[in-house]
Amino acid sequence: MFNGNIVFFGAGSMAEAMIAGMVASGTIPLEQIQVTNKSNPERLNALKEKYNIQITPREALELQSADLLILAMKPKDIEDALDRLKDQLMPHHVVISLLAGISTAFIEKRLGNHTRVIRVMPNTSSTIGESATAMATGQFVSNEDKQKVEELLKACGAVYILEEEHIDIFTGIAGSGPAYFYYLIEHIEKVGEAAGLDKQLARQMGAQTILGAAKMIMKNDATPTELREKVTSPNGTTAKGLEALAAYGGGKAIREAVLSATRRSKEMSLHYARPKTKTVDQD
Repeated sequence: MFNGNIVFFGAGSMAEAMIAGMVASGTIPLEQIQVTNKSNPERLNALKEKYNIQITPREALELQSADLLILAMKPKDIEDALDRLKDQLMPHHVVISLLAGISTAFIEKRLGNHTRVIRVMPNTSSTIGESATAMATGQFVSNEDKQKVEELLKACGAVYILEEEHIDIFTGIAGSGPAYFYYLIEHIEKVGEAAGLDKQLARQMGAQTILGAAKMIMKNDATPTELREKVTSPNGTTAKGLEALAAYGGGKAIREAVLSATRRSKEMSLHYARPKTKTVDQD
């Protein structure tokens, strides 16, 4: 069992995905998971009813007994959230950020006092304990902090320890990655339905195919290229399908999806790294 109290600041989809994974894993007592948000008590009540976790309005939040503070609000709200949190921080707190494009250095500078900050990039597959989650540590994090958070994150899936400079490309591959596969299944559904298949059946067929291919990669020493070549007979059906992918830019589309998400993550980092200039109101 995880030994520590967790507070989520933010109750959106990513926070819920992690909470669902933690609850389903059974490794974290429900009374040790607390959630607060800025101004939506209905959302907090919905999470309490669904997962039987603790909820607290932000103005009533007390952090003395908390160990891990998980920042899960929208990136646009981060500065206000950090300003509010700064005066409540205690030496034992570890701050975990789920926010794309927000560096540990930015949070450390904003909070001050050598705050221990860990940047985490999960994906929504946390809900079923199958997330690919990246973790990068700030300059004041101890090995004990790192191990504790890594064990916590394993309740939601696989954890990859990265240098922070690689978080952006990880975001492009895995943070945003589930959406690419959902998009693929959307199109498989449509083409299957157009050919006379039941839509739900086409969806299940496509999903099972992706699942099987993923397991082949995970459990096989062969490279993806070698696995692809093994199932591609000259002038066969797979060869024709791959020729169509190449002709219509399938490989380029995949690369650009990953790179575009990566670039956006970097843009967000630069936005928050730039010093803010004060504007003068004019009559």
